[in-house]
Amino acid sequence: MASILTSATTSAADAAHAAAASVLAMSQIKPGASLPDVPVKEDSPEETFSLANLPGKNIIVGVPGAFTPSCSSQVPGYISNYEKFTAKGVQGISVVAVNDVFVTKAWKEKLASNGTPVHFIADDKGAFTSAVGLLFDASPVLGGPRAKQAICPCRRQWQSHLRPCRS
Repeated sequence: MASILTSATTSAADAAHAAAASVLAMSQIKPGASLPDVPVKEDSPEETFSLANLPGKNIIVGVPGAFTPSCSSQVPGYISNYEKFTAKGVQGISVVAVNDVFVTKAWKEKLASNGTPVHFIADDKGAFTSAVGLLFDASPVLGGPRAKQAICPCRRQWQSHLRPCRS
């Protein structure tokens, strides 16, 4: 009897989780729209800021999760080519993951042990990712809602063009 209850509870929880992720993911942000003013974190779980306030031209890279194989192979290209991006007028690159700040900091240390100007951003509640319409249910593999892989070049806070990545 206990196994039947456990199975039913687990199935209901999985269904609720998937439904919540679907509801949270709004339509994808359109070119020319403002970036959402929602809190994200970089250095501390207590300190937040908004990507909407980034000055100039920036690149926001959405990734499903820190330490995942595809993301860990994609992000080093931004680290090694950072100076090429800045030579073209890019003021910053931010890698956004639906992970907590401790995980994103550890991932940054793993990928760039000598440091990097690339920002590793924790969207720990998925608020930014949801607001730009890139949240999806990754429960079967990653345990919960995550970001779709995408690249968003942004000029000032009012212009954004999303380019979903191919896996």
